[in-house]
Amino acid sequence: MIEPREVRKRASVVVSTDRGLCGALNANLLREVAQTDPTRTIYVAAGKKAAQFMARTRRPLAAEFTYHDTPLFSEARAISKFAQDLFLKGEVDAVDILFTNFVNTINQRPMTINFLPAGEIRPIAAGVKREPRPEPEAKGLTDFLFEPSAAVVFANLLPHYLNYLVYQVLLEARASEHSARMVAMKNATDNAQHLIKDLTLEYNKMRQASITNELLEIASAAMAMA
Repeated sequence: MIEPREVRKRASVVVSTDRGLCGALNANLLREVAQTDPTRTIYVAAGKKAAQFMARTRRPLAAEFTYHDTPLFSEARAISKFAQDLFLKGEVDAVDILFTNFVNTINQRPMTINFLPAGEIRPIAAGVKREPRPEPEAKGLTDFLFEPSAAVVFANLLPHYLNYLVYQVLLEARASEHSARMVAMKNATDNAQHLIKDLTLEYNKMRQASITNELLEIASAAMAMA
């Protein structure tokens, strides 16, 4: 799973939401998906909005997954396992993941990461900044013998790393969804309050004009009878 290949066919795992009312979150993500070549790409949808987009644009959908509001590791493992099987069976030569990365409450950014082949192994972090720790001084290198072999250990650890990478992606996507929906609903509430204020003012103006017309009609009738 770490050996690069000539990419003739690619798989894209698209992590979207199940519901709308979250602003332009899905539109920005699916705009990135629309730039991929459907003739050389098969798609895996995680979320109903992604699956609906694939059906609407007639893109090849290999599988559809769902995940809870609080993503479970078992859900991430199922998505990761399916993508790994596609790669190991030779059906695709590379796997990408497209999702919305949580930057802050206001900013959520569509992002594409290379899932397979696994290149540089990086620590999975949620963007938390920590104070750098001083590196211990090297007083000499010591060789350790351990069982099983390093190759066997790495072969067993790599799938776990990929599973946790997908789990981190699901958490980032869900955090982005909740933040985007919170901001969208706040904007909708503010707009509704402004609309109510404007309509109330217009209603009061019309009522005042109606009362004024009635008073004029009464005064005119009284003057005509005098």
